[in-house]
Amino acid sequence: MRRTKAEAAETRTSIIAAAEKLFYEKGVAETTLEEIAREAGVTRGAIYWHFSNKGEVLCELQKCVPLPQEDMLLRELQSNPRDPISLVERTSLEWLDLIAQDKRRQRIFTILLRSENTPEMEDILERQKQADEVHCATLINAFRHAERNGQLSDRWTPEAAAQTFLWTVKGLYGDWLRSGMRFDLATEGGQCLPRLFACFRSAGKKPENQARRALEAGAAEDFVADRAVGDLEIQHQGEILNIVKVAGDPGS
Repeated sequence: MRRTKAEAAETRTSIIAAAEKLFYEKGVAETTLEEIAREAGVTRGAIYWHFSNKGEVLCELQKCVPLPQEDMLLRELQSNPRDPISLVERTSLEWLDLIAQDKRRQRIFTILLRSENTPEMEDILERQKQADEVHCATLINAFRHAERNGQLSDRWTPEAAAQTFLWTVKGLYGDWLRSGMRFDLATEGGQCLPRLFACFRSAGKKPENQARRALEAGAAEDFVADRAVGDLEIQHQGEILNIVKVAGDPGS
């Protein structure tokens, strides 16, 4: 009896769900297609109808968790935002919140992280490299926009800012997954990333969303006073960045 498209799609979904469970519990290298078939309740032939090998199953899993900030950034950058640095900051914090709450993303990212040195990952790593290049180009465009607006510190090039941001975010959620999620990703990221973005901004520049929150809270006077208290001084020595808050003279 000929299977309908709906039945074939259901079978494919069952296979992917079974693979996700087993890859997470046992690892990709230790899981066989026969085990995936048993877990999914399908025949081995059904597996091969949809996928040639475990690598293709892994690729399908990766497609289930695209990085949302890429499309979000592209969309919003096309609208010529007044503060592209704040746009990148806000989008990255939203993404950390998302991954901290989304159990499926956590499982799939963990699977991919554990499988980096397996043969099944070769095609995925190549595609990921291409995706990273596109994402980096999008970020460079955002920081170039900020540079034209006079918002990017002259201690940074758009290229260096984009690459440093990517290294920071990948390191943050990579360590979080490797540690078994032993720290609060959203909280730690919420403390780390604003400090990094303070480095990117020209001295005296306030993120647009911070100014808006202050005004909405009826604290416009506090916001202005805070700006008068001190300026950010950024000392850049080689690869070491220190942010120092310079307070006003108590006796002044």
